[in-house]
Amino acid sequence: MLEKLQFYIDGKWVDPVEPRTLDVINPATEEVYGRISIGSAADVDIAVAAASRAFESYSQTSREERIELLSAILEVFAKRHDDVAKAIMNEMGAPWKLAKNAQAGSGPQHFKAALKALKNYPFEEKSGTTLIVKEPIGVCGLITPWNWPMNQIAVKVAPALAAGCTMILKPSEIAPFDAIIFAEILDEAGVPPGVFNLINGDGPGVGTALSQHPGIAMVSFTGSTRAGVLVAQNAAPTVKRVAQELGGKSANIMLDDADFAKAVASGAGDCFENTGQSCDAPTRMLVPKDRLEEATGIAVKVAESVKVGDPHDDDTDVGPVVSNLQWQKIRALIQKGIDEGATLAAGGPDRPAGLDKGYFVKPTVFSNVSNDMTIAREEIFGPVLSILPYEDEDEAVRIANDTPYGLSGYISSSNLERARKVAARLRTGGVHINGAWLDSMAPFGGYKQSGNGREWGAHGIDEFLEVKSIYGYEERKK
Repeated sequence: MLEKLQFYIDGKWVDPVEPRTLDVINPATEEVYGRISIGSAADVDIAVAAASRAFESYSQTSREERIELLSAILEVFAKRHDDVAKAIMNEMGAPWKLAKNAQAGSGPQHFKAALKALKNYPFEEKSGTTLIVKEPIGVCGLITPWNWPMNQIAVKVAPALAAGCTMILKPSEIAPFDAIIFAEILDEAGVPPGVFNLINGDGPGVGTALSQHPGIAMVSFTGSTRAGVLVAQNAAPTVKRVAQELGGKSANIMLDDADFAKAVASGAGDCFENTGQSCDAPTRMLVPKDRLEEATGIAVKVAESVKVGDPHDDDTDVGPVVSNLQWQKIRALIQKGIDEGATLAAGGPDRPAGLDKGYFVKPTVFSNVSNDMTIAREEIFGPVLSILPYEDEDEAVRIANDTPYGLSGYISSSNLERARKVAARLRTGGVHINGAWLDSMAPFGGYKQSGNGREWGAHGIDEFLEVKSIYGYEERKK
């Protein structure tokens, strides 16, 4: 069994102040994969002190020094890429192809984006005789989730380093081992002591301590909306900045001129990817009422073709969901959809055939869903697609926006100008037209209860900076 019982603080691996351990479960086997220590407020105090000391010098480093550091991290990451992927596969159940290519691959992706943005980032600008400068905000608390663990670590750590900040990372206690390898990468790359610190722990213990700590200037959090609200409430008394990337219930609008065979199949596949455990998953598919049966049939074929199974198998498309808690929640919501009258077209609450162990869920398709049903309102975070009919384009937009969330939206149409007009009406932080991929240099974040602030590229660096005006920086011309 893998045991990693120390934290990375001030450039060293140290024991927790109060010994307390937690078993990490492999969701494909339901067996213990490893064990970590759970930190406390006392560990946070030590890490904040180290980060505060390091901030004095690291915040004064040059652009060139930070470019060199990010480049060194990328070099070491390349050597440890497969180690990161294996950890993710075992701790959260991502199939090997997904773990290696997308999950682990997102780490260098965001470091490259931050590096590219840093090279030309405008830290200074002039306004008359005033100099406007952007300076690192200070010590940052970074709280990351289990569903895309390396993606969310890299998308916070890379811009924080680029900005000149120091930080304490609390990764998810459900999927912590990739973060430990990440700390080893940063150590080998020569990140100065105290600049990056890692403490494992749960939300009530470490997350709350980070959010409340007066020595922390900013908290960047990714997770559920419920937890994000608690982080903001805990941070409020010290008036620290809080950046949040939270839940989603993204609409995928099939306009009547879309290529349904291609767009519906692609949308269903995207919904099931990562076992549906993505905040921006296109979980609500909106289709013209008279094409509901056609769209449902295409989505069902996709669901029935998806291979669910052991993440180690090369032909596995979808692995387990991350935990027993999530498994029970998803199954209950699938049953809720049946009870509320949606048409169960594929899948269901039972395990897939031949899998009697592990937190596996059948790729599930509901048709004839109305937007007031629970499965259309709540973030299920599992491989569950809801197909909703609409009468016309205006109703499609109304349904898409009728949600407390606003992270992503999706539109398929053979008329690009028409798709652009619909995109302008969606109240979301991002819109994908005709299956366009994410852009690592473009801002990612949400409207409404999907959060505030933006990550990725130059906009990600923005979040870790304060703006200062130096008046009279130059002499006024006579």
